[in-house]
Amino acid sequence: MLDGRYARLEPLASAHAPALYEASSGPDAGARFAYLFDLPPAAPADMLAWIAKATAGDDPLFSAVIDKASDRAAGRQALMRITPEHGAIEIGNILWGPAIARTRVATEALYLAARHVFEDLGYRRFEWKCNDRNEPSKTAARRFGFSYEGLFRQHMWAKGANRDTAWFSMLDSEWPRFRREYDRWLAPSNFDLAGRQLSKLQVRP
Repeated sequence: MLDGRYARLEPLASAHAPALYEASSGPDAGARFAYLFDLPPAAPADMLAWIAKATAGDDPLFSAVIDKASDRAAGRQALMRITPEHGAIEIGNILWGPAIARTRVATEALYLAARHVFEDLGYRRFEWKCNDRNEPSKTAARRFGFSYEGLFRQHMWAKGANRDTAWFSMLDSEWPRFRREYDRWLAPSNFDLAGRQLSKLQVRP
């Protein structure tokens, strides 16, 4: 478990199913799942089945993203393609539900994972990959401080369509500087009473 001011990462479990079902359904669920490998759950039982499958192994290693204001699971993310022999790891399978998307909760969820990767695990390389058509994901990667490394053309099939994959990374040598900026941005003094940022996150490679 990784605990922050606004977010907490917990190992994904069946107890998270009801709240995650709410975060994964709704009228805009199709758009939010467009670039994920799974589909929106049609019923609570589907979410339970998905969690059982997602937690059957240790790569991907899924976490539920807990919004500490409500103490409910409001999203999920995973550490994956874990290669300790090379000190490389990827964050992916990200679904930040509408309650936390584009908020400090989601940013802190990413921060907690990055801090764990570099400071607790001692990894050298933190990766972000996405469908090249997924412009919001590429924008988020750059905002969080990941550097664009290139395009893997015809990298895989995803939901019956070709996927060109955009690759991004963050390195251990960059993390100390990045962490100072994350700590500054996440400070309570950077937000108004409604939780809106007073200054932008400025993480640059």
